Amino acid sequence: MKVPALIMAGGKGKRMELTVEKPLLPFLGKPLIDWVVEAAASAVKVSGFYVVTSENTSETEKRCRSLGWRVLRTDARGYHYDLKQAVHDAGLDGAVLTVPADLPAVTGKFLDKVVSEFEVCGKDFLAVFVPIKAREKLGLSVSSTDEYKGVWYAVSGVNIVNGAKIQEEGKIETSAIITDDVEVLLNINTLKDLEVAESIMGKSR
Repeated sequence: MKVPALIMAGGKGKRMELTVEKPLLPFLGKPLIDWVVEAAASAVKVSGFYVVTSENTSETEKRCRSLGWRVLRTDARGYHYDLKQAVHDAGLDGAVLTVPADLPAVTGKFLDKVVSEFEVCGKDFLAVFVPIKAREKLGLSVSSTDEYKGVWYAVSGVNIVNGAKIQEEGKIETSAIITDDVEVLLNINTLKDLEVAESIMGKSR
């Protein structure tokens, strides 16, 4: 099974009060988004990728186009609306992998593992969650959370969804991977997150 990937790069990143668009923020010498693109491009189970932008990230869009990456511009009406719009505009009616542009430790191998799990889960939606304590232990922020089977987790932003089902109203049956793997643990939402993640990845390199 191979699935297309949407790299979500349309948010304002307003929590970081940056002078540069968040996907272009330098991380160990190259823009955040480059790390994610490299992961998607190296994943065996990813058929190709689109970068999803908005008016908030026009410089990111320019750079992506200059590098020959496929771009989908959305209306910046919020993550879920933009995801629906991107899926619709690209004509994706099967499984679609989503990866945020601020996940620099993610790898192709990790994305392949997520696709493999989706293949056997039998649900229309698979989310990757991180235990809140795992982020707090490293001094990382916990900005976006969701509940799964009565427990609250930090949202990694890595998901697979059935593209046809996402356009319908109502709840989608969900499965989840719960992990504190570094690939999804280091989600960059604040300057402190950036500092911690650079320190961890700098050492591991």
